[in-house]
Amino acid sequence: MVPSATLFAVLLFALIPASLAGRLALAEVPHPRPVSVLAATVGASLTNKPAPAFSLAALDGRPLTLAHLRGKVILLNFWATWCAPCQIEMPTFSAWQTQYGRQGLQVIGISMDDDPALARRAVERLRVSYPVAMGNARLGARYGGVLGLPLTFLIDRQGIVRASFQGETDLHAIEKQIQSLLTQRR
Repeated sequence: MVPSATLFAVLLFALIPASLAGRLALAEVPHPRPVSVLAATVGASLTNKPAPAFSLAALDGRPLTLAHLRGKVILLNFWATWCAPCQIEMPTFSAWQTQYGRQGLQVIGISMDDDPALARRAVERLRVSYPVAMGNARLGARYGGVLGLPLTFLIDRQGIVRASFQGETDLHAIEKQIQSLLTQRR
């Protein structure tokens, strides 16, 4: 006979949504400040300032340099394969790349995974339509510290960070800001 505590634990985890179960399994320790404070702290450090430059190799081997994208509106998204909210928003970012790419949007993904093979598999599985490169702690630090994922920046055509979003975010709000940046004069 199965002890009732064991049966209760099995039933509890069967009913917990996948994202919450993943957080519990990873023993994610909440940051002492609310996410909104974290987002404001990260965003305040870069908002209305030039986006930190980088030059990386995309997972497909092509060079990915922020300076070469000047003149485009950039959605720069830090993510990881273990981050459920990241994987939820990536298909939307792919759709935006297709929808707004001709108007000047360029989505860039920066995987904060340690293993490029994990990132490649996720990119293939999610059918990501934009370039993805591997990030590291140094790049994360240049962007104010990647204290939680996802972390997304909107960069205008002149290379200035105009907004940042930390954690699960209202995708409609991001899209509205993208549309606004796309319609601004070059």
